[in-house]
Amino acid sequence: MTEDADKTAGKKTGGRCPMCGRPTDAHYRPFCSKRCANIDLSRWLSGGYAIPDNSEADGEEFELPSIRDDDERER
Repeated sequence: MTEDADKTAGKKTGGRCPMCGRPTDAHYRPFCSKRCANIDLSRWLSGGYAIPDNSEADGEEFELPSIRDDDERER
């Protein structure tokens, strides 16, 4: 690391943590701590930040092709 990076590592920087609102830490930016970073990661991995599917609201319906049994194919 450079000398400037050593001075700023672990120190508070401008901005607020999006999880709790405390000042951010340069080491965990944009979060204030590892705990808040892990909470955010957990929300991403569990689908908490998923974009809702509005395809049915648009009137578009999608049907999967039916899968026939071997008996039906022989007919």
